[in-house]
Amino acid sequence: MPAHALPFFVLIAVLLLIDLTLLQRKGRPVSAGLAWGWTFFLALLAGGYALWIGATTGRQPAIEFATGYLIEGSLSVDNLFVFLLLFRSLRLNAEDQRRVLLWGVLGAIVLRGAMILLGATLLNRFAWVQYVFGVILAVAAVRLLFHKTGETAARGPVRWIQSCCLRYQGGTQLKWSALLLVIAAIEATDLLFAVDSIPAVLSVTRSPWIAFTSNIFAVLGLRSLYFALSAMLDRFHLLHYGLACILGFVALKMLTARWITVSAGTSLLVIVAILGIFAVLSRTLPSTPKKITEPR
Repeated sequence: MPAHALPFFVLIAVLLLIDLTLLQRKGRPVSAGLAWGWTFFLALLAGGYALWIGATTGRQPAIEFATGYLIEGSLSVDNLFVFLLLFRSLRLNAEDQRRVLLWGVLGAIVLRGAMILLGATLLNRFAWVQYVFGVILAVAAVRLLFHKTGETAARGPVRWIQSCCLRYQGGTQLKWSALLLVIAAIEATDLLFAVDSIPAVLSVTRSPWIAFTSNIFAVLGLRSLYFALSAMLDRFHLLHYGLACILGFVALKMLTARWITVSAGTSLLVIVAILGIFAVLSRTLPSTPKKITEPR
């Protein structure tokens, strides 16, 4: 672990406290302006951290961090579709959504840190593991191409929670016993997505610290991004095809690494181009109106 690890964790703790103050004000809805402002601030902070890495350790680690952050951030948008479906299906009010997302972010930091450490250790000890990761990413890419965004991942957790105990009464807040089940479902879906995203970020860097910090910065902005995009997520109806292309690209990179070397800079450019193309297509091409319904 690098010498600046302690200041980094102090920074993350401070950011979580600020996030709690800004987005967790009881009885007050989260304004889109506030959510966007905090999201952009965290993105600028991640950019500043990348510049600091470049100045202290070199250009290559900085590009790896930026690429990992972009991969994780773009894949996190698919998480938001799942969260939106889950919250709509369970009819969570704004206050419960804030509480669930807060605990979900805290749990994601711990789970992803452990998974990155395990994945990086396996890659460093067993060269063949990169091919396993490549196959996992290829399967994930195909799955995204043929399944509607978020629906498949959320259906199981929603059914499980509904069948266990959730009973709603006229907009009252969830009791802690029910809330814990919703948080568990959020962690379970995040873990499912991490199975795809962790190998993806490890395809651009073998440094556990770079992979971890890029993941943490992306996860930190997940809660505010949800509130900023919650009314707009349905407009990005083609984004999952872009995510499938990104996963397919990094899968191909891992599977052919023995013969073809793709630099971190090239990976960054490819990912930015893919995201830009499908974001524009989502806004310009009409979508088939669809209604998110409660899973049966």
